[in-house]
Amino acid sequence: MLRAVQSADGLDDYLQNPIGRYFVGESFLHWYASPDVCGFTVWGRPGEAQISRLTQVLNVELAPAAPHVSLVDARRVESPDANGLSVLVKYMAPRISDFSQTVRRQALVRPEGIAGAVVGGFYSLVSSSYPTRAFADPLEAMGWLGRPEPEARTLLLELNELVMRQQGQSPLLGELHRVLRTRLCDELVLADIAREMGMSERTLQRRLRESGTSFQAELNTVQVRTAQALLLNSDAKLTAVAAEVGCASLQHFSSLFRKLTGESPSAWRARHRQGS
Repeated sequence: MLRAVQSADGLDDYLQNPIGRYFVGESFLHWYASPDVCGFTVWGRPGEAQISRLTQVLNVELAPAAPHVSLVDARRVESPDANGLSVLVKYMAPRISDFSQTVRRQALVRPEGIAGAVVGGFYSLVSSSYPTRAFADPLEAMGWLGRPEPEARTLLLELNELVMRQQGQSPLLGELHRVLRTRLCDELVLADIAREMGMSERTLQRRLRESGTSFQAELNTVQVRTAQALLLNSDAKLTAVAAEVGCASLQHFSSLFRKLTGESPSAWRARHRQGS
């Protein structure tokens, strides 16, 4: 039976007594719901420092930990950092046989688009002797790990709220953004989005108003954030980026991007790539 998780009092406390608890770092959250199931969530663009900290926490899954299944939730990774990925590979490569002693199987929940391709390619860099599989849906991932659906839903909801709290974002907006990111290329119908979030169209609109925002405003935010990840991590032409985020024309895309960031897509790409 999975149970609610409580915050640990620092890393040492978590490493000594992780069961039923979680530890939060910058851009990640590691949790241990029960002796036989644990995992971690990462978000944003975790770099070298953040991943180095995460590798310290991952030691909690090594012996004398009990055999367990593991969920790696990377849905919220916006643009993988090459240095961060390198740190994780260097940590895992010499320890993979040690992890094989305790990890029975591991499911990876990947983000959409280019970020998903990069994250999903991790297993080609580090080959494990325990079963691994990538999913788009965390509930499917938990099912593959052998967790009953009611328990999995409860745990995933709790973890989602914890992550949203760390990101300074309400669970409502976090879930809306997640749904929108998977549908930017589709014809967006508010009623369909609301239904996927488990509520009526009227309820979604009311809750967005109570949060001081609107469906269109949040859609535009997701479009621009997704575009920024594409501009930074690919050489795609602006017309292709515009189509990828659901803008009908390059002019519409450029206008929207400038409205939310204060600069054109090409200027933003040049400045951030130069900075990198």
